[in-house]
Amino acid sequence: MLIKDLFTKPIDRPINGVIKADQADTESVWQELDEYVVTKELDIHFRKFFGAYLDAIDRAGDPNVIGKVGVWISGFFGSGKSHFLKILSYLLENRTVTRSGETKRAIEFFDGKIQDAMLAGDIKRAVGTDVDVILFNIDSKADSSSGRDAILRVFLKVFNEKLGYSGDHPHLADLERHLDTRGKLDAFKSAFRAAADVDWELERDGYSFYSDELVQALSEALGKTPEGARAWLDKSEDDFKSLLTVENFSRWVREYLDSRGPSHRIVFLVDEVGQFIGQDTHLMLNLQTITENLGTACGGRAWVVVTSQEDIDAVLGEVRASKANDFSKIQGRFRTRLSLSSANVDEVIQKRLLSKTDGACSALSDLYRVKADILKNQLSFSNVGMTFKPYADELDFVSVYPFAPYQFQLVQKVFEAIRRHGVTGLHLARGERSMLDAFQSAAVQLSGEEIGALSPLYRFYPAIESFLEGIVKSTIDNAAANQKLEGFDVLVLKTLFLIRYVDEIRGNVDNLVTLFVDRIDADRLALRHQIEASLQRLEKETLIGRNGEDFFFLTNEERDISREIKDVDLSSAEEAKFLGELIFEDVLKGLRKHRFPDNNKDFGINRLCDLHPHGTRTDGDLVLSVVTPLADDDAYYDDGKCTLQSAVEGGQLIVRLDDDKTLARELRTYLQTDRYVGRKNDGTAAPTTLKILRERQEENRERRQRLVLHLEHLVKEAGYYAVGQPIQPKGGTAAAALNDALTYLIRNSFNKLGYLTQLSANTQAEIKAVLSATDVDDLGFSLEAGQGNQQALGEVQTYVAMMSSANKQVILEDLVEGRFGRRPYGWPDWEVVLLVARLVRKGDISLVMDGATLSTDKIYDAVITPSKWKRITVVKRQAVDDLQIQEARKLAKDVFGQIAPDGEDAVDAFLRERLDGWRTDLTQYKTLADTGDYPGAQEIADALGVIAKLLAEKESVGLIGAFLERKADLLDLSDSVHELANFYDTQRPTWEKLRKAHARFQLNRAWLDKDATAAAALKRIKEILDAAAPYGMLKDAESLIQTVEGVNTALITKRRDHVLQRIDAHITKVKAELDAAQASEDLRNESLYPLQTLKHQVETQTSIAHINQAQPSAEELADEAIDRIEAASKPRKQPEIGDKEPPVYVKKRRIVQAARLAPTGFLQTQADIDAYLDKLRSVLESAIANDERVEIR
Repeated sequence: MLIKDLFTKPIDRPINGVIKADQADTESVWQELDEYVVTKELDIHFRKFFGAYLDAIDRAGDPNVIGKVGVWISGFFGSGKSHFLKILSYLLENRTVTRSGETKRAIEFFDGKIQDAMLAGDIKRAVGTDVDVILFNIDSKADSSSGRDAILRVFLKVFNEKLGYSGDHPHLADLERHLDTRGKLDAFKSAFRAAADVDWELERDGYSFYSDELVQALSEALGKTPEGARAWLDKSEDDFKSLLTVENFSRWVREYLDSRGPSHRIVFLVDEVGQFIGQDTHLMLNLQTITENLGTACGGRAWVVVTSQEDIDAVLGEVRASKANDFSKIQGRFRTRLSLSSANVDEVIQKRLLSKTDGACSALSDLYRVKADILKNQLSFSNVGMTFKPYADELDFVSVYPFAPYQFQLVQKVFEAIRRHGVTGLHLARGERSMLDAFQSAAVQLSGEEIGALSPLYRFYPAIESFLEGIVKSTIDNAAANQKLEGFDVLVLKTLFLIRYVDEIRGNVDNLVTLFVDRIDADRLALRHQIEASLQRLEKETLIGRNGEDFFFLTNEERDISREIKDVDLSSAEEAKFLGELIFEDVLKGLRKHRFPDNNKDFGINRLCDLHPHGTRTDGDLVLSVVTPLADDDAYYDDGKCTLQSAVEGGQLIVRLDDDKTLARELRTYLQTDRYVGRKNDGTAAPTTLKILRERQEENRERRQRLVLHLEHLVKEAGYYAVGQPIQPKGGTAAAALNDALTYLIRNSFNKLGYLTQLSANTQAEIKAVLSATDVDDLGFSLEAGQGNQQALGEVQTYVAMMSSANKQVILEDLVEGRFGRRPYGWPDWEVVLLVARLVRKGDISLVMDGATLSTDKIYDAVITPSKWKRITVVKRQAVDDLQIQEARKLAKDVFGQIAPDGEDAVDAFLRERLDGWRTDLTQYKTLADTGDYPGAQEIADALGVIAKLLAEKESVGLIGAFLERKADLLDLSDSVHELANFYDTQRPTWEKLRKAHARFQLNRAWLDKDATAAAALKRIKEILDAAAPYGMLKDAESLIQTVEGVNTALITKRRDHVLQRIDAHITKVKAELDAAQASEDLRNESLYPLQTLKHQVETQTSIAHINQAQPSAEELADEAIDRIEAASKPRKQPEIGDKEPPVYVKKRRIVQAARLAPTGFLQTQADIDAYLDKLRSVLESAIANDERVEIR
């Protein structure tokens, strides 16, 4: 049986696979209604739509219904949403269709399609309503220059057209509406025909050519003057712009509905509104406002039904989150939401296109029962991002044959991906190809095949071929004309194009074999070989690309870039460098050191890849050399060569990777792509180029991951050679195998590693214990033979002694990391430091840091920080004679008053500690002495000089020797230090009291010197203060201070009492003046406050000179106060307004200095007396004559 004979209807019959809102010819409408398949999903959607629609009819005027007039139908490209919308329009208006003499109403086509009697009844009830249906594709109706009001203009346009008004000129439609409302429209049309000799409907779009006739017709119809009609015409278009609002549109719709009766309704059915809105937020809000206002203004009688893509991203592109939220709000205004899924499309295709005859069903059932197991194996995929359905059962096979279930999923993904990536022309992008078309096209191609044939994926290519962009189609056409390729290669290329942008399926060979299965019992192995050969030819011609095991179609620009990538030159050194990076950094996780498990020492590694060093380190303890198939002399490195090479330079590890072609190809492609993208990705490339470069970068990222995984396997399974032997390391991973091999290398190439027979559990803690023990015998271990790694101790001691004999410096860092950290020792760093600490405690070596020998108590802090090791020198120690040690201990007792402990180190530490203590104290004393206020400056300086010279001896030998040589100086120094310590620690308060008292007594020195006792005491105080060593004299300080203090206090008291009496007399006199003048409180304060302040100062003053000075100051202050009182009491000629009473008059005071009136010298005669008295009388009489008071002084 041929496949074309399986179907109930001819498979090649004309089917309108893409439904268009404006396609209304009788044949199309009949087929759309006749072949419409009501799937299970559509049954639910019909039920939901008509339920909401009838609810609005039954609850007319209900506020809750008014807000539910929006219906949103969503679904992917080709899902049937436009067909569903059109069917709704047919049913709502119950369109009558006639074909071949047969006439049927829309509802009649659904007899038998709707199984539920209740739903069928609801549809018939809805069909019987009084309704206007307006179906349109918004994109085809829109004016490209409509701007933000685009949706509103389209709604108004289709509404006007429905009413017979002008659609393209809304201001003319507004005129027609106005005329129609007044019943003048027919009169206007007749007048226009009479004037213009043409029908208004035929020529209204060219109204500007009939302006005179239009003015005449308006004038006649409305009874206006021609001038008034022309004035309206001239400004009508501009005036209408202000009328174009959502509110006015909603009002016009309501007025129309009201004119048709209270039950009349209108339904706007808008196709592809989501695609039209796109990213324009204003259009989104425009649609929302129209829907809301129609609902409220028309009381639920105006409905808006729209279609849109289900995937918001596909509609909006890469829209910002804020706009996506706006879009969701728009959808939220549409309370009835209907979403068409892929299952709906599958069912439509099966029922409308693939419906089988009874005989076909029987034959296919028999075939399935025989071939069911084969089919399970034939249709399998690998590495896919979703589950592609196999045949579920016999019924499923019969329903979808000659297709496979996965093809319904995959073809849908292909359509979406091709549209999304813009490799098709306008028609496919606008949905002019559907899933139904694609499956019909593939079925027609198979129609002449015998039953048992299956449709491979490339059969779907013709369905979209005519809509592909020229650059894509030419690629495939040119491949067909390429003599280097075969016909099958073109089919592979078409298949790779179809899945190029489908993320859910990879173009690996396994998947391609499944996609190429064209018969139930096809030979997959033969197909595989055929496909692999094709892939090689296509890749060679740069028609396809490769990313690991995945192949993909290349566009022209992608091919150009791929060719340029292949032409990038690389050197073997570059490949080796990158290969080393992958192995050592990625596979082995940055391996630079190996921790030897026997002693936990980290061994540095020199790493080589194909003999090219990796990294900057060349001084490692171990050599790890990886030989790869990419090495120039890879063939030279056979087992014998690797064995010999592993014994060079004391032993190294050779790792030879097995030969592998994939490694070389992938590695080279990665490097070429990386270099090319880095060079081209400079921001100047075209957007399409940048997109390809980003894709290549992503492919390279995946390629690197594959390389790492592949190298992990190669390293794990590699050949290993160490110290002249092939070895078999253990480990489940590459890193584990390599670690085992490195451990083998260390054990067999470090022959003195075993000298460390004992390893410390906590090396640093043991170092501290060794250095801090008070006695070597208390350490808990013996330093003699057989104990404490004696052989290792001997190696270190011998090496230091040898270097000392050769006058060569031994730095601790070199000793630890260089000498004993490398071959043949390989000892852990801290174990070597512990050996050094033991040798220090034995007295065999000393440590010098920054030129100073470290005392035992300071060694730990120095060696515990590895960064300080380079500053520490290890020296062989010179022993001190035991007799000198004893003499030093005896002298130390005399100098410091304490017996030093026995032993060279102990004496050295004791002397340094005591001398350093002296230095610390004397340095503090020196700070005070240098001010000049304290004694002992020279003594302190001399003592510090002696101490500095002693402590400058860094070795114990030098210090003990110098200590004994300066015995006399040290004994004198001991006395001086004790005197100074006693003064500064004990006598200093007494000294400071004496200094302060002496300074205080200097204020009254002139008066104190007149007292013999005080003068003698002051002289003694001065002698003490000026003495170079006043320490023994300070015992008299207190009595001397008391002696002078007594005299000083008596002198101050006597003089203070006298001056205070004079100040009190002045205060009394000023008070009398104030009382006489009846002075105000402010005047009294101003006059008395200065005198009272001066009196308080005298009461606390201890300087006799300052006390004496207060007496004339008081007289001056009293004069100033009296002057102030006189000024305040001076009479005025006329009392001022507001004065309660005039001020008391006080005579002006004249001060007469009687002594100044006397002649020079003495009064010696009666004549002298008479002359003086006459002069005094004259002055006094003059004052009285001037109404003045006289004060004689």
